[in-house]
Amino acid sequence: MEVKLHDIGEGMTQADILTFLVKQGDIVKADDPLVEVQTDKMTAEIPAPMEGIVKEFTVKIGDTVPVGTTLLKIEPLNSKLLQKPSVKMGKKTENAFQTSSSINTKSKRVMAAPFTRKIARDNGINIEDIQGTGPAGRITEEDVLHFIQNKSEQTTLLVNRSERENRRNDSLAEFPTSYSVSYSGRRKQIGTKMAHSLYSIPHCTHYEEIDVSNILQVKADWKMVNKNISATAFFLKAVSLSLKDFPIFNATLNEKEESIHIYNEHHIGVATDTKQGLIVPVIRNVEKKSLLQIHEELKYLTVRAQENKLSVKEMTGSTFTISNVGPLGGSIGATPIINPPEVGLLAFHKTKKRPVVDKNDQIVVRSMMNVSMSFDHRVADGATAVAFTNRLVQLIENPNLFMLELV
Repeated sequence: MEVKLHDIGEGMTQADILTFLVKQGDIVKADDPLVEVQTDKMTAEIPAPMEGIVKEFTVKIGDTVPVGTTLLKIEPLNSKLLQKPSVKMGKKTENAFQTSSSINTKSKRVMAAPFTRKIARDNGINIEDIQGTGPAGRITEEDVLHFIQNKSEQTTLLVNRSERENRRNDSLAEFPTSYSVSYSGRRKQIGTKMAHSLYSIPHCTHYEEIDVSNILQVKADWKMVNKNISATAFFLKAVSLSLKDFPIFNATLNEKEESIHIYNEHHIGVATDTKQGLIVPVIRNVEKKSLLQIHEELKYLTVRAQENKLSVKEMTGSTFTISNVGPLGGSIGATPIINPPEVGLLAFHKTKKRPVVDKNDQIVVRSMMNVSMSFDHRVADGATAVAFTNRLVQLIENPNLFMLELV
């Protein structure tokens, strides 16, 4: 039986082969994981469709293959092979059975994330040689990079000393050691998607600053009564309320049909930085949810994103995207790249206390935050983007108005 790459997510057309979880000759049961693959959305395992013996691999690690490609072949396991070898069984058959069993027994899975395995493979390192420092001995990305560095240092010591002596006075003679990481899997998919977005959508970015002092005070007051809600939850709700007034940014453009589809539901993606790369979990129906519900769901999805456990449904279907880069130190601004087929992306930057002039012409210290709004200039004009961000500023700077909109 041929085990093929099947569609494991919306819009999936291809996947990268990360690693094989079995060896040729292994006996597998139905639903045992066989191959680990990486799509543009997630890492997944292809299970065995039946009980059998792994006979042949038809793809290699690192290959990018389309849906429908045969990955390996399994021979249905004869029920007689599962029985205890009888006395009549020849030595050759018995040894073959024992060999197959021993292979299956010895094969083991090292605890490591797919991207960590990829770094090791791309640098010709057997990941089993690395001592893991993570929980329960899990091998981390830092463990692999440290192993590579030590290996490079050992190689450097073997450089011919006389040659180094001749070049000692030449400042250009000493070259830094380096290592390579693979541009494939999620990193490659992100690159392809971002390049397509940048070259196919006429981006325009509008910048604004927001005084978040009042909303931070409300957040602190609520924390006093054990209602701890993240600032991102406030921002998400404010974006949703702004999209209600300016629905053109909650839309997609279909050039073939010459139409703009405007959505009533606000499914907002939240760009999240993980060790495996950028990933965008989606908070659905933000327009219907309370601040507390948004906070709890955001916290849950962020943990799943960091653990690389998000389902396809949790990563697809967004109608607008935000990026809160403030916690990472993004304090001035950026030009966010739109997440197609959406028409807008809003980035929130670092909050800093700055002296500002208030309405009474007094210099006061306030908590100020910059935002960057990128939009598809085919769908909306600059004046509409300014009006959208003005509405956002109005909601965040005036918590009483913000709360009134929630009634």
